[in-house]
This record gives sequence, C-alpha cells and structure tokens, in this order.
Amino acid sequence: MKILIADDEAPLLRFLSRGLSAEGYECVEESALHNLVTRIKQEAPAIAVLDRMFGDEDSVELLSTIKAMPNAPMVLLLTAVDEVKERVHGLKLGADDYLCKPFDFDELLARITALSRRANVMVEAPTLQIGPLKIDEESRIAMLNNEELTLTKLEYDMLYYFAENAEKVLSRERILSRVWRSHSDPLTNVVDVYISRLRQKLSSADDIAIETLRGNGYRLSTKKAQTSN
Repeated sequence: MKILIADDEAPLLRFLSRGLSAEGYECVEESALHNLVTRIKQEAPAIAVLDRMFGDEDSVELLSTIKAMPNAPMVLLLTAVDEVKERVHGLKLGADDYLCKPFDFDELLARITALSRRANVMVEAPTLQIGPLKIDEESRIAMLNNEELTLTKLEYDMLYYFAENAEKVLSRERILSRVWRSHSDPLTNVVDVYISRLRQKLSSADDIAIETLRGNGYRLSTKKAQTSN
C-alpha cells in the first residue's frame, strides 16, 4: 500500500519514511506544500500523512481540493496544536484522523491500519513466525508446534509484541507502554507475572524462550540465537 508523507521537517520526514517502509509500506516523501496536490495526483496514495503546518502555511486549506479528487486518499493530520477546536476544525474540513505531536510510532501504525480498513484497502496481515511459533494478526491466533495457544487479550498482545521484536531486548517500560498503554511504573510485578504465564505456555517448545536480561529487560529468542550468543 502506498503512503504519501508530507512534512517540512526533514528529520521527521526521513524517520517516518524509514519506519513505514520497514513495515512494508511504499512511501513517497514530499517536503513542499505547494507540490502536495500535484504529487497526490501523480502518486495516487491510499493514505496521506500530512503535517498541519508548513512554516506559516496551514495544510488544511488544501483538504477540500484533496478530498475532491477521484479516489482521494485518506488523510491523517499530524499537528503540534493539541486543542480540541483545532482538531475539530481539521476534521470538519476533510481530515480522516488527527494525531498530535509528539506521538508514539506504534500509535501511528495503528491509526494507519484503521484508515486502511475504512478505505477498504486490502492490507495483508502477515503471519509472524518465530521458530515453531506462528501468529496471525488478523485472527489473533497464536500457534505453537501447530497447536493453538489459549491466550488472554493481554497475553496475546504481549506475545505479539515480543514476536514482532524477536531477538530484541524489550525493557519493562516499553512493554508497559505497548501492552498496558501505561507511561508510569504501576509499582507492581504485573510484567513479571505475564512473562511467567507466557513462559508456561511456550514451555512445550524447546527451541523458543523468553529470556531475562537482568537490568535490561526481556527478549524472545530462538534456540539458534541462544546458541550463537
């Protein structure tokens, strides 16, 4: 699926382009507001991620033109203006969603996925496979050695987060932020409890495990990776 990213801040533009490309999207970059309508006509993206302000120019002034195009893209506005009346103004003028800066990249991905569904764009939900573990994102089913795991919502969310970051160390803070949507320490061992539950459910496989790296966090690792460490 093609996404056009328009922002006059070069570092953010490159960051978003690299990040979304790594997730499998075809990205087109645009840094000049006066080129935006032409680029959308040329590229025909399914989604346009559009920064609200380009210097003194407000991109919402182009929304009516963009949304009047045949096969107009869904528009996700990025803005540093976190005021309800401004968000409402942008949505009334044609934006399909709004995301305030600074934002979490995972939230950006979730909003893009939601916009894709609203636009009836077929987005392949890839099956993650880590050794004997297979996870289907669309059905939210996890299979281990070809047998379905019985998981609660939080257990699934945590396992999926580990799987999409296999062999990477995830801190307690990152896990709390992603799985519990919390940005503060709950002063409990809730992460450890859920790690223990997942370890029990993965125990039938000898070649995959959640490792503890003291002082750093946790990592979903395969036997091959563990042997090479």
